[in-house]
Amino acid sequence: MLIACDRPSSPVHHAHPNHSTFAEGTIGRELDDFHDAAAHADEPRYFAHFATAGVFLGTDATERWDVASFRAYAHARFSKGRSWTFHVDRRTVTVAQDGMHAWFEETLRGEKLGPARGSGVFVHEDGKWLIAQYNLSLTIPNERFTEVRTLLDRPRR
Repeated sequence: MLIACDRPSSPVHHAHPNHSTFAEGTIGRELDDFHDAAAHADEPRYFAHFATAGVFLGTDATERWDVASFRAYAHARFSKGRSWTFHVDRRTVTVAQDGMHAWFEETLRGEKLGPARGSGVFVHEDGKWLIAQYNLSLTIPNERFTEVRTLLDRPRR
């Protein structure tokens, strides 16, 4: 069985939905399910995690997708059973004082991509925490940056 997230789900807290600890656990579980849906090419479940005005920022500088555009991109893959899998090594969730917004960052290992970072913003809409922005980025160790920069500066073949 393919497991999309190595990080155990956060424990369930019985508190007001906007209570910070409760919200952090809920958001952690939402992210776990988001990654699991991607790993299983479950398009409806994956896109149910996005707010209506959500945005996905991909690893390429040209990749800024609204939900409809990103869904069209993902549909071509998911409909063929192709997916992407990330394992979460570490995650931090911070809930704003208003209890309606939160931001997160997570250290990821992609099965194809390698080390990466996911970060973004959640909004609390219609009783649910939804992704307003997800930013997937590649992490480059500082000591390797000069090599990467040299590679990026070379003309494409």
